[in-house]
Amino acid sequence: MTEHLISVKDFAEQNGLIRQTVFKVLKRLEIEPTKSRGGNQNRGQTISYITQDDARRILEALASSRSTQNRQKSEESEFTEAALYDVGVFYLLSLEPEHDPSRFKVGFASNLNERLRQHRCSAPYTQVVKTWPCRRLWEKTAIECVTEGCERLHTEVFRANASLMSVEEKCERFFDLMPQLSGNQSL
Repeated sequence: MTEHLISVKDFAEQNGLIRQTVFKVLKRLEIEPTKSRGGNQNRGQTISYITQDDARRILEALASSRSTQNRQKSEESEFTEAALYDVGVFYLLSLEPEHDPSRFKVGFASNLNERLRQHRCSAPYTQVVKTWPCRRLWEKTAIECVTEGCERLHTEVFRANASLMSVEEKCERFFDLMPQLSGNQSL
């Protein structure tokens, strides 16, 4: 019976696979292995067997899965590389200049006018304090640096312990240290 069949254990070993992985692929491909009770050398355990055609299908499925994973990693690295060059502005916004002058928001925008339009839905009195040319990848570091000592109210919303001017000065110092960006910025 086992002349044209290969045990899942042997197939896995021959192909450097884990048996559980082979069984998962078998299940995904809806392949039901043939089962047989082993002799004395296998202590009566049930052994699962697959055909050569099933073995080929498993290897093809695993190769296809690896190809998809590599393509996704490649797309992620392309996004990361694109983000390296994504230039816009880092903004400092006063959310309620009249009623709560120490409450502010900082962040990155590739299109500041569109970003302001979005913010004004929830904070209609928002005013731009200042912007600096910025790469998207600098945003998190800039936020951490310029909000040091401030109270975090929300993801990018803070309350300055001193004044908003002190936050603006931190922004100035931060961006003075960063490489100068050339070209038109999306303001």
